[in-house]
Amino acid sequence: MSAKSTDILFENVRLLDPASGLDRPGRLLVRSGRIADHDLPGAEGAPEGAEIVQGGGAVLCPGLVDIRVEIGEPGHEYRETVKSATRAAFAGGVTTVAVLPTGTPPIDDPAMVRLLRSRGDDPGSLTLLPYGAVTKGCKGGELAEIGLLREAGAVAFTDGAQAIASARLMKLALTYARGFGGMVVQHPEEPSLAGSGCATDGELAIRLGLPGIPTAAEAIMIARDIRLAELTGGRLHFGHVSTGEGVELIRRAKQRGLAVTCDTAPQYFDLNENAIGDFRTYAKFSPPLRAEADRLAICAALADGTIDAVASDHTPRDADDKRLPFAQAAAGGTGLATLLGVTLTRYHDGTLSLLDAVALLTSRPAALLGLDRETTAVTPSRARGGWRPAGALTAGHAADLCLFDPDRAWRVVAGSLPGHAQNTPFDGRALEGRVLGTWKEGLRVFGGEA
Repeated sequence: MSAKSTDILFENVRLLDPASGLDRPGRLLVRSGRIADHDLPGAEGAPEGAEIVQGGGAVLCPGLVDIRVEIGEPGHEYRETVKSATRAAFAGGVTTVAVLPTGTPPIDDPAMVRLLRSRGDDPGSLTLLPYGAVTKGCKGGELAEIGLLREAGAVAFTDGAQAIASARLMKLALTYARGFGGMVVQHPEEPSLAGSGCATDGELAIRLGLPGIPTAAEAIMIARDIRLAELTGGRLHFGHVSTGEGVELIRRAKQRGLAVTCDTAPQYFDLNENAIGDFRTYAKFSPPLRAEADRLAICAALADGTIDAVASDHTPRDADDKRLPFAQAAAGGTGLATLLGVTLTRYHDGTLSLLDAVALLTSRPAALLGLDRETTAVTPSRARGGWRPAGALTAGHAADLCLFDPDRAWRVVAGSLPGHAQNTPFDGRALEGRVLGTWKEGLRVFGGEA
């Protein structure tokens, strides 16, 4: 991490700002940790004493905002710590993460929300935005104190990878969260249908002898909760959608004007169920990888805007969590360092424009959590200065920046990824799109000169 410079001038960069539609070559000035200007005449000299960053034509965009991240700390530090997750995030161009509440203890108490947020208060640190649990202990039995969690700074409410099975509880959660301006995030899988399944129901699961989960488990939960959102007027978000039927239900709900949104994760638009191969546990996820037709449907939903954001679904696991028979192995994969590179596969194949691909990682997830606005009651004061809006290159916004070359190739190698967690399903994969540098509030936190 470099020492803080009063002024930083980015020269010869492609400015990409999905929030405003900006996409052009230019220069950008950072002053005292905030974006000062990006309309500098090319002949204008650098401010005296400024650090000059020569971009070499690389893309300069807002720091990525990842709205679905699990961190091992507290309770599972052997899997990952805040420090190791920060290294992985900065290497991937991610400067802000929303943290799932499923640690030990879970984030079902206002003190836990404040504690986690305080971990990101230091200059140059990764911004940590906690989700509050919907139910106490994320066990699905009794509602957590949603109002107090929101007041403490919870950005939304979820039980993580545990679906809220009770329709009554979900109705109450949507109603209460609406009263506090909050959003409920659901794991879209009907648990009684999913049971102990670990692969998508079908020919492959049968051939491998694995208990299957029908794709209808996702659609049934989505259909139920859309109806509850309509009934209550609450804000409803579905995490890591993975099926064609599921995104079609969400598409129709949006057409009807309901406050329903969703995200997906890279594995659901880049891999299909064949990636589990011969019981490859690093490709075991919840929900499981799907058939090729579903993968293509997710790609189409990215292209037409049905899907609001791409989140890493970062789930650190120790090697011992994965070195088990497939049915017993832990689900999940690390994703912070590979989030940008895998998302850019849809740019390189023509599914998305570069501006749209970056929007799914910056301005659109920031807007979902209200991070595109100046300090509000639900984003409590950061140490000495208040929370600064994220997800755009607008003057006055925090200088959270990612410099990347969309065409630079690199290979994912498990064991060599930044951070502690290495359980990636993309091991051995060649990607195009390399992060060259990351800045957090004007501090260089990853990379050297481009």
